[in-house]
Amino acid sequence: MDKINDIVIIEGIGYDSNIYIFEDVMVDTGTGDNIQYIKDSMKEAGISVDDLALIVNTHNHYDHIGGNKCFNLDVAMHREDAKAIQEKNGEATAASIFGRSIEGMKVDRILEEGDKIHDFEVLHTPGHTKGGICLYNGEILISGDTVFADGGYGRMDIGGNLEDMKESLKRLKNLNVKYLLPGHGPWVKDGSRHIKTSYNMLTGY
Repeated sequence: MDKINDIVIIEGIGYDSNIYIFEDVMVDTGTGDNIQYIKDSMKEAGISVDDLALIVNTHNHYDHIGGNKCFNLDVAMHREDAKAIQEKNGEATAASIFGRSIEGMKVDRILEEGDKIHDFEVLHTPGHTKGGICLYNGEILISGDTVFADGGYGRMDIGGNLEDMKESLKRLKNLNVKYLLPGHGPWVKDGSRHIKTSYNMLTGY
């Protein structure tokens, strides 16, 4: 468990995504397989579930949304990715890969480009999925599976698109990112440099 400014970072274990908590918001929830570890990490950080009001999912893949059902919280997701939840599409959500179902999952709030989550702005960054988003506050980028540290970026074979990913990384590399908080792997300082490396790796420039 780590912390940047007021953002609590719970590093994913196993197949779980990383989880980020700020104010009354939890960003992503992992698969739900390691929920006790997540709750123990929250307790260590002095956070109660009762302090939270909203889950924001960076995209609709099961390793980021599976834990939603473990919390009695409203769920927010981009319109394009919410469709697969509403249609109970196990393939589009990668739930079938995990041998799981998304029965009973819900989306309470539809997110669009430019929406605000407290001080963070929603950036629609398709590529890994059609409705992938990042959250950006002028200094910190919570990037989901759009971009990772050290030249990484999300796979594009489960609802993704190469050209969309190129455009999203092109957009992100022009931001001033001090801290990059990705969906998997370590958070890093000098986020802009890491994003530019990822863009260069993808495009060959």
